[in-house]
Amino acid sequence: MPRLILLNKPYGVLPQFTDDQGRPTLADHVPVKGVYAAGRLDRDSEGLLALSDDGALIARIASPRHKLPKTYWVQVEGIPTDEALAALCRGVVLKDGPTLPAEARRMEEPPGLWPRDPPVRFRAAIPTSWIALTLREGRNRQVRRMTAAVGFPTLRLIRWSIGDWTLDGLAPGQWREVTPPDRKRR
Repeated sequence: MPRLILLNKPYGVLPQFTDDQGRPTLADHVPVKGVYAAGRLDRDSEGLLALSDDGALIARIASPRHKLPKTYWVQVEGIPTDEALAALCRGVVLKDGPTLPAEARRMEEPPGLWPRDPPVRFRAAIPTSWIALTLREGRNRQVRRMTAAVGFPTLRLIRWSIGDWTLDGLAPGQWREVTPPDRKRR
């Protein structure tokens, strides 16, 4: 039976199982053979990463043509204006073209959020805040480029959900296998 694993990828972990430079990888957290990441989550990003041994499922999760929503909790430098949030919702123009419209809203710092190691830089003169950003496409470093384009650089990026799957109950480095009935609903 095909497997689907949900991992809370810690900050600093490469989204692959091997690295010739000795950096932390998925193999340090998921002792399951034959599964592969469905999409990417950069080394300097944290949060939900789906892994599977089912190529069709991986393609459905990762491919922008399926438009599976992915929600990110984003700590940004400054306090986003209504105009900045509206721009994210409309879509912004990046060097590689316009993004699809997104969902963006202010949010409080997530309750029970684990500390990041190393911590986000703190600058006394510049406040930080959080937004929830939901995308239906996935370009290289897209969230970071979008928030920078509207004037609020990303300091910390956590993927909270992929479709209906969430990080709920997963500490950094922890994983769980999703049962077949859960997969059939996706």
